[in-house]
Amino acid sequence: MDSLQEFNPSNASNSSSVNINTTTTTTTTSSSNTVPAASPSSATSSTLSRYENQKRRDWNTFGQYLRNHRPPLSLARCSGAHVLEFLRYLDQFGKTKVHTQLCPFFGHPNPPAPCPCPLRQAWGSLDALIGRLRAAFEEHGGKPEANPFGARAVRLYLREVRDSQAKARGISYEKKKRKRPPQSSSTTSALPVQAILPPTPPPAPPGAN
Repeated sequence: MDSLQEFNPSNASNSSSVNINTTTTTTTTSSSNTVPAASPSSATSSTLSRYENQKRRDWNTFGQYLRNHRPPLSLARCSGAHVLEFLRYLDQFGKTKVHTQLCPFFGHPNPPAPCPCPLRQAWGSLDALIGRLRAAFEEHGGKPEANPFGARAVRLYLREVRDSQAKARGISYEKKKRKRPPQSSSTTSALPVQAILPPTPPPAPPGAN
């Protein structure tokens, strides 16, 4: 299997996306005295644009990976097993330290010293990548039931990576459950009438005015 020479991994170790951009674009902007504030709609469209651009780059790189495969693979013949090969191939570009069980820093979230443990792609990066490729596959005419990125083997692999990295790095990927505010009961317990009414004063003695 040939490697992709153009692969350019992200510098962020715990980024939620795997940067597989193969080109570098230089954008020149004209300077102005006043910079208009970005509206919420423009910020949303900018976020969607970045997502779409990243998805397109991921899709093109996966297609190049299939072409460099030996023997070359067509998308129609691609299966979940080939997706797993692709994910394991990406590990060589990883920036996340994953401690082995023999490492003294196994399970340590903040190791005090360096160690020779391997670098891997972070689980969050792989999970986001598979999500983008799964969407791109269907956008290019693929049927959801034949989507190799949604194969059960791929889901199990991602779960295994998540659990193993959580143990090795001493972190938790579980979503924090929101604490529900205490619910005030609409009905209060009924108190006896004697506890609600003020005490009755004793009767005045006869002849006392």
